Amino acid sequence: NRRWSIAYSNLFFFSSFYVLGTMMTGLLLAILIDQLVRGESGWRTIFLYPLAVSFVVTGTVWNWLYDPTVGIEHLVRGLGWDSFSFSIIKDRKYAIYTVILTGIWQASGFAMALFLAGLRSVDNDIVKAAQIDGAGVVRTYARVILPVIAPIFIAVAVVLLQFAIKTFDLVVALTGGGPGISTTFPANYVYDLMFQ
Repeated sequence: NRRWSIAYSNLFFFSSFYVLGTMMTGLLLAILIDQLVRGESGWRTIFLYPLAVSFVVTGTVWNWLYDPTVGIEHLVRGLGWDSFSFSIIKDRKYAIYTVILTGIWQASGFAMALFLAGLRSVDNDIVKAAQIDGAGVVRTYARVILPVIAPIFIAVAVVLLQFAIKTFDLVVALTGGGPGISTTFPANYVYDLMFQ
């Protein structure tokens, strides 16, 4: 049936962008924190905090932000920019991206924590040897550090795929599977079929 195929294609689309986006964001945050920034523990707490919030709360808060009547669009129009439009949650083509962005926001702290643990476990002698050979920061990360922590990439990807497949409450709280069925996932479809 058409809704089932749309739900599965949404799941694959969401999973691809969600996993890649979360891993890239988490890795970038971990590399920035690995540079021994001032107030590192505070930054770690800030980035990990969204993971402590449930998907229902996250979806509800971001729904308010995306909602044109009370969120970002309303705020910007109140500042005097009357032609501003930010109603992506109400558009069938772009609503799935709101789910992806919200999911990335919530899970990137988790990916950051694992990547940071991996970065801190790299042998310092290897890094110093690369610097003595004249490798810059970017080259050291690309050619030395990231290949050493490659198994962590697999672990993060597997856990994030599990999060993606179980995505139900985020969609219910954020879009309700709509507009129409544009953000319906298999879990939403099965729930509606069994209980609605």
